[in-house]
Amino acid sequence: QVQLVESGGGLVQAGGSLRLSCAASGSIFSLATMGWHRQAPGKQRELVAVMSSTDKTKYGDSVKGRFTISRDNAKNTVYLQMNSLKPEDTAVYYCNLVDYRSGLSSWGQGTQVTVSS
Repeated sequence: QVQLVESGGGLVQAGGSLRLSCAASGSIFSLATMGWHRQAPGKQRELVAVMSSTDKTKYGDSVKGRFTISRDNAKNTVYLQMNSLKPEDTAVYYCNLVDYRSGLSSWGQGTQVTVSS
């Protein structure tokens, strides 16, 4: 079982920036696909960004050009740099790890991001 711990959430004004971090336990991080998803109240969880083990990235349409996902395999950590934040970015952000070799999928506990107008 892989443990994921997110940090970096908080309250920020519209137009501001935050950087989320997600630290993973275990030894499979470098071979796993890492992603960030978010869920706002009353809405379904949606993909924000994902990065494969070969550093290929994909972003949700609503965050393209504003958010950047990155990873540091030496630290078993994935990051989400969020710039030009909007009130509609307010949500709980979840880190996700997928190891397609074994089918393992793990989720973090989530971190709250609130953007005030």
